[in-house]
Amino acid sequence: MSSASPLIDRFARRITYLRLSVTDRCDLRCAYCMPERMEFLPKAEVLSLEELHRLSLHFIARGVRKLRLTGGEPLVRRDMIDLVRALGRKLGDGLDELTLTTNGTRLAEFADDLAAAGVKRINVSLDTLDRAAFAKLSRRDMLPQVLEGIAAAKEAGLKVKINAVALKEINEAELPSLIAWAHGEGHDMTLIEVMPLGEVEGDRFDHYLPLDAVRGDLERRWTLTPSDARSGGPARYVDIAETGGRLGFITPLTGNFCDGCNRVRVTATGQLYMCLGGEGRVDLRAALRSDDPDGKLAECFARAMGEKQQRHSFAIDKPGGAPAVSRHMSTTGG
Repeated sequence: MSSASPLIDRFARRITYLRLSVTDRCDLRCAYCMPERMEFLPKAEVLSLEELHRLSLHFIARGVRKLRLTGGEPLVRRDMIDLVRALGRKLGDGLDELTLTTNGTRLAEFADDLAAAGVKRINVSLDTLDRAAFAKLSRRDMLPQVLEGIAAAKEAGLKVKINAVALKEINEAELPSLIAWAHGEGHDMTLIEVMPLGEVEGDRFDHYLPLDAVRGDLERRWTLTPSDARSGGPARYVDIAETGGRLGFITPLTGNFCDGCNRVRVTATGQLYMCLGGEGRVDLRAALRSDDPDGKLAECFARAMGEKQQRHSFAIDKPGGAPAVSRHMSTTGG
């Protein structure tokens, strides 16, 4: 596949980062993410691993340098490691980094394979170290498997970053100890504000915790120094002197970070979403399966760059508010 012009949107932002969902399915049911009886996509609608690979090659040819595999939970997809191996062969040949975000439940099984395929670092979602709280929040008693997976990833030489959604009255009091544990294990950590994506069974307003308040609390406890470190995404980092580790903040509600947006998301069904906080999408599956995939995909990319919005408009400012967008995070890709 020959190189083509880079993906640049109408606000002159160059797209170099693709978050590719391989499945909307997950073996957890985190309360802030989805309902207990989540309806997942019919498997017939999901792109094959070969199609996901071909689509990725098109993005790499258009200047994507970093590719993150997401879900749902990517490691529940059968033979997913084959896709990782295939994409790993593009490292140093158009692709600078291949990584993934996982809940860690199957990480012990795949950590060595991921490292062998060229993955250097991963994000693991973990909101609490309390087993009862984990089981209540995720609706599954699987904390031991997650911790085993994180340990296996470390043993395999993968750099692990822990992602935690900050939740008022759920893990709020535990955040300092969670950060201290992560840093003690040699892991960076990032805190994330809960995002109003898709209907869930509770009210996100009840547990919305602004990260400026969390940061203020941490500054009374520790010495936080702003860091120039960047991971390619929206997190902004500080170094904590007392723990010796790095802490990131992702603030979609209290601190808009869209000016430097360099990313797009593709769902497991081939829908290209130009913004996590918008409904605008372009159907890449139809283009990929057409008689002229190269031409049709080029048209789709041009349309997407022309329609990518300047910023999202998330808000959780009142009880009972509707989600900012109707689809769940597991559908779009975390």
